Amino acid sequence: MSDTTEIAAPEIGSDALLAPRGGAWRERAHLLVLALGPVIGAVLLSGLVLLALGVNPVAYYGYVVERGLLNPYGLQATLTRMGPLLLIAAGLIVAFRAGIWNLGGDGQFLLSAVIVAALGPLLAPYLPVWLVLVIGLVVGAMVGAAWSVLPALLKAYQGVNEIITTLMMTFLGVSLANVLVKLFFRDPATTVPQTRTLIVADRLPRLFDTTISSGLIIGLVAIIVVHLVMTRTAFGLKLRIVGANPRAAIHAGLSVPALTVATFAISAALAGLAGAVEIMGVQGNVRADWNPAYSLTVVPLVFLARFNGFASIAFVFLFSVLSIGGESAARRTGVPNFFTLVVVAILLVMLGITEYLDQRRRAAGK
Repeated sequence: MSDTTEIAAPEIGSDALLAPRGGAWRERAHLLVLALGPVIGAVLLSGLVLLALGVNPVAYYGYVVERGLLNPYGLQATLTRMGPLLLIAAGLIVAFRAGIWNLGGDGQFLLSAVIVAALGPLLAPYLPVWLVLVIGLVVGAMVGAAWSVLPALLKAYQGVNEIITTLMMTFLGVSLANVLVKLFFRDPATTVPQTRTLIVADRLPRLFDTTISSGLIIGLVAIIVVHLVMTRTAFGLKLRIVGANPRAAIHAGLSVPALTVATFAISAALAGLAGAVEIMGVQGNVRADWNPAYSLTVVPLVFLARFNGFASIAFVFLFSVLSIGGESAARRTGVPNFFTLVVVAILLVMLGITEYLDQRRRAAGK
């Protein structure tokens, strides 16, 4: 998968030194249009859907902004929601830049969340809080990485399409997680099937006397580190070469199978870490049949950001505002709670249309 966010460094020479910089600014403006165009289109089309449902779209989006951004408690919930989403986005950036479609994030996330939710309350009475948190984060990342081993090996050594295998592993992971919650990890003290609850005092610390989980810091650090590694290091360059042209990577002496497995491991580990952060920072337990489906929701956000870590932070923030504010707006306007997913689906369609039009434009310009 080619790197569309990088601008080639100018050549050192008289022509390059005298060349106007207008081309670079036009390219940046073009990328901005490609990123914001689908968002604006999705908002407008979603507004038409709301009108068809008899709901004032201005009122709906007003409630979204009020609750998700302007309300202090809503803003804190928005920033807390960003933590696991940023970790998932970081994992997707690694995979997509390497030309790998890791669509198994939801299974990696949920299975890690269940195991961490079961492990945390068992360790808390015997170990210091900080050690329980560290173990939980490490275990979550390891579970996520382990759940990607089969698709990684099939892709690296047999050339099996990873879209199929990762989606299948997601189905298996979600199903296995539910079985674990209902049978092996079920809290016998509750009537509704769920894991034991990690008490608030043993969870990730809050930031600055607010309700914002420090999972936000973990997510921000992860996505910034991923961005810098993928754009500023030799390892990131190798992954991008593999994604851009695997045959050229082989001729360059790169071990494509090893890099493929490493990409899967890093991407899935970040998704698993997101599950651990969600449990130890927010939920405290996992109920039966719980599946927020964060991973597939974050996919269009990463594409809108053109696999840029800093741009992904902005889009994850916008989605978090929509997600948190949409819950309040749905109650006030009588819209179903899943309308946020409708907006994301429309956004995905608009992204596809935008990419198609851009490809047509580039082809016509050649």
